[in-house]
Amino acid sequence: MRVLLLISMLALFGCEKVIEKGEPPQSPESVTLSFFKAIYTDRDVSKALPYVTPEMREILEHYHIAASVQRHVLGLSMTDVKVSIDEIDIDFFRKFTDEVTVIVKMEGLKGGKYWIDDRTLRLKKQGKKWIIVEVLPEKGKING
Repeated sequence: MRVLLLISMLALFGCEKVIEKGEPPQSPESVTLSFFKAIYTDRDVSKALPYVTPEMREILEHYHIAASVQRHVLGLSMTDVKVSIDEIDIDFFRKFTDEVTVIVKMEGLKGGKYWIDDRTLRLKKQGKKWIIVEVLPEKGKING
């Protein structure tokens, strides 16, 4: 009887699904929020690099510091920033989409005054990982 119990226990635990250790799957929202946290909260460009394409990586590394990335890449220098996802254009099931646009809402201080603004990013799925492809230009702004 003990042998039968031992064999059945081994068979039961032997069928347990093996969970691979590694990175948890990331959503476009979590990648976007992590990128903005690195640039605006942690103010560390190196923390933002894993979330972007090699082309964007070169641009971020060129500016070296978060304040320059805020000013020249994202076009918005702010402090004490709170970031949230405003909108995302992705289907409910997510399995048929390889490219998304995410609008990020930012609240914080700009020049010492309270400011609310947003930025739009385009992300692409590479394998099981989402990466930021580009920061889209602001709509409705006309120079001149």
